[in-house]
This record gives sequence, structure tokens and C-alpha cells, in this order.
Amino acid sequence: MEEETFSDIRGQPITLGCQRHSSFCTEFTVSSPKVSIGKVLASTCSVWLLAYLLFFFTQNTAVLSSAILVTLVGMVLHIHFVKVDHESLLVIGSLGIQVSSSYASGREITSFIEMGRIKDIVINEAVYMHQIIYHLCVLLREPAEPDAVAGVVPLFQSSKPRLGCLVKVYRSCQEILSKVP
Repeated sequence: MEEETFSDIRGQPITLGCQRHSSFCTEFTVSSPKVSIGKVLASTCSVWLLAYLLFFFTQNTAVLSSAILVTLVGMVLHIHFVKVDHESLLVIGSLGIQVSSSYASGREITSFIEMGRIKDIVINEAVYMHQIIYHLCVLLREPAEPDAVAGVVPLFQSSKPRLGCLVKVYRSCQEILSKVP
């Protein structure tokens, strides 16, 4: 597997892995850094310090119990629903595109778009706060009207790679899609 390091829109390092299975099949994996122990420790300490401060003034043990419970539940929810370890895009020329997201807890979400529904893959730009960001998107074909676009499916939504990474994936996808009759 060929790996290259890029950065996301926040400047954090991400890794793009490209595995070419054949001339009609390529898999792209964008990996984000693991959960930082320092950040987890800092947030946990700050919540517990605030709880101990409240406990000092109120002498209510429910404050300490609540702080511990809120911290643990917050960490579990963050790991299970928010923190994505890696996103992958599997492009199979005659079959379609499979999009997967793997969370830090091990949970995985996978969806498949068959080739007959794909009109094109494009790089779309969007205004986000005070900057322009780019998304790799799959344009879905309208079944009744082949020239119309039925929908747009953005790819790599959690990792949000910058344009250089998206261009590399885009070119490889276009190369595979151009071979499809």
C-alpha cells in the first residue's frame, strides 16, 4: 500500500493510503491521528477540578459522582459517535463505489453506490466560516432524466482533507470511471 501524508482543513496531519487492486479497482484510505491522551487527560482533569471546587463549597457528594459520570459518558459518546479513525473509498469500475467510516470504538458504517447511479465524481468547493474548503463528491444520476443530478454524496466528511489530497483521489477515480462503458 502506498501512503502519503497530507493535512486536513485544520492543519492536522492525515495519511492517504492508496492500494491498487487492479486497473479497475482502487481503495483509498484517509487516516486521522489517534485520540490524544494529553487532551483527554486535560479535559478530564478540568471537569474533575471544577467538581471538586463545587464540592468544597457545597459539601454535596452528588457533585463528584455527577462529574465522574458525565466525564465517562462523554468520553464513550465521543469515541463511539464522533472520533473517526479512518475513512475509505473503494472504487470498482464495473460495480460501483463503497464508502466506509471506522470510528475509534470499532463501529463501522459502510454504504455502497452502484455504478448505474453514478453520474460523475467531482471536487466541490464550499464556503465554511471565513474560508473555502473542498469536498470530493459523487453526483448521483436521476433515473428518469439521465442529464439531471438526483443528489450529491460528499466523501471524506470527517477527515476533511485539503485540495492536494482530494486531487490525487479524484484523478485516480476519473481514470477508473473513464474505463467504464
